[in-house]
Amino acid sequence: MNVAPDELTGTEQAVLLVLMAESRPVPNAELERLGPKLDKPKRDRLNRLGLIESSGTRPLVHELTDAGWALCRSLFGADAPARSTGQGKALYTVLRALHRYFDHADLVPADVFLPADQAAPAPAAEAAPEAQLRTAYAGLTTRPGGWVSLLRLRQAVPGLPRPTVDAALISLYQQPGVSLIPEENQKVLTHADREAAVEIGNQDKHLIAIES
Repeated sequence: MNVAPDELTGTEQAVLLVLMAESRPVPNAELERLGPKLDKPKRDRLNRLGLIESSGTRPLVHELTDAGWALCRSLFGADAPARSTGQGKALYTVLRALHRYFDHADLVPADVFLPADQAAPAPAAEAAPEAQLRTAYAGLTTRPGGWVSLLRLRQAVPGLPRPTVDAALISLYQQPGVSLIPEENQKVLTHADREAAVEIGNQDKHLIAIES
């Protein structure tokens, strides 16, 4: 489902920007400390639009989906929502400047907004590549089986060379509970997303889900 920035309220946009900045699953109470309160109607709407995933159990934890990341990128060039405060207008002025920089440098938000060191999982150096990818995946999703882009997964294991990651992904694909699929909506793929894909069976895979 494609969603335009002007279809969201200022609060909904702010929630997405906070989740982008944190680049990790964020508990509900912490989200309220970092930005606006996410009440149930807005939470349900953002989940329904496919922009965030919220855990089904308490305490609630929220995470930006790949569609949410894409929408945040479009916010970089968007106008401030109606009735924005002076601070809100200043934020969108900064975002427009980021829009110019990201276009010039051919960057996507996931290249810049990374989890804090203490929040990011650190796979043991001696662990097998498949194990490192499983550990990294667990740190990027709120629940087993959630879809994670290969771009974000690769960024979570910077110490592994690309050929090693490709081989590990192909190995994981053959294991029970692991799914690798192409992005259904090819229009949302950035250049970086396409570069991060792994080719299996003459088909580029962009998303991974691990059930267990």
